[in-house]
Amino acid sequence: MKLFKNTFRIESSRLKDLDYSTPWWYYVTICTRDMKFWFGDISNGKVVLNDIGKNVNRVWRNIHKHYPSVELDYYIIMPNHFHGIIILNDEETGHAPSLRKNNPTLGNIIGSFKSSVTKWTHQSNYEDFQWQPRFYDHIIRNQNDLDRIRTYIQNNPLKWELDEYYQIT
Repeated sequence: MKLFKNTFRIESSRLKDLDYSTPWWYYVTICTRDMKFWFGDISNGKVVLNDIGKNVNRVWRNIHKHYPSVELDYYIIMPNHFHGIIILNDEETGHAPSLRKNNPTLGNIIGSFKSSVTKWTHQSNYEDFQWQPRFYDHIIRNQNDLDRIRTYIQNNPLKWELDEYYQIT
């Protein structure tokens, strides 16, 4: 458990024995602070991104430029949250099969993503923009799990008003 702002303890949601730089497939959900709609809207079951949402899209799609061992799979930007599948690949040194470079952790990648989006929004006169401090992750265990998550991501805009993150603002 960790002390948060010296007021209460919060337990990490990460699995204690997992190295989050391990090459694998991960599903993440990242939310805005107070679930505020910052990224656009849903119209007729389709996402309509505003400038911030378009920037989130650009930053996400460019993750591989900063982390060459990372691949991106399905993702969706919703008005107040983001779902994505991120693949951490092994990064070889080129010297010997047993020598690996230090792969980035999932937390490093998501932290950099959130930081880049926040920096752009604040420089673009959206000074009130904030993410929730944490993010949700799920280790994709098999093909059925992957298929279920991909379907959820694809259908998220169609089921927006039923979504747990939907709230009328």
